[in-house]
Amino acid sequence: MKGILAIMMLLVLSCSASAEGENMKRLIEVKGNAGSIVYSLNDSQAAEDLWNQLPITVSVSDFSTNEKIFYPESELRTGNTPLAEGGSGTLAYYRPWGNVVMVYDRFSSNSSLYELGEAISGEENIGKLTGNISVQKVL
Repeated sequence: MKGILAIMMLLVLSCSASAEGENMKRLIEVKGNAGSIVYSLNDSQAAEDLWNQLPITVSVSDFSTNEKIFYPESELRTGNTPLAEGGSGTLAYYRPWGNVVMVYDRFSSNSSLYELGEAISGEENIGKLTGNISVQKVL
């Protein structure tokens, strides 16, 4: 009987820790003329710095044929931030220029492009964004 109770307690604690981890996930929403995109941020310093600046309203612009960019209010620190290696839907930070990058097609890796997170919904809207956008926490 004690063994069964111990197993049940471990299951309860495991489920509780898993639910708590889900609640700790940082989600942001980018809203613009083309709809909205929700991103899940990673646990990096740069992602935390962006999170702490929200909400913001900024201008979005095209860069190349595969990304939209905007400038946060202040520089993001890149300590413990992984390099971006994903494809479409990647949210990244380009250190030399200090801009946030919303990728909507494949891209080449770059030693100055740091991953902040990835789109979990609305990825199809990234390429259509123009003008001003709002970037806010999803609570």
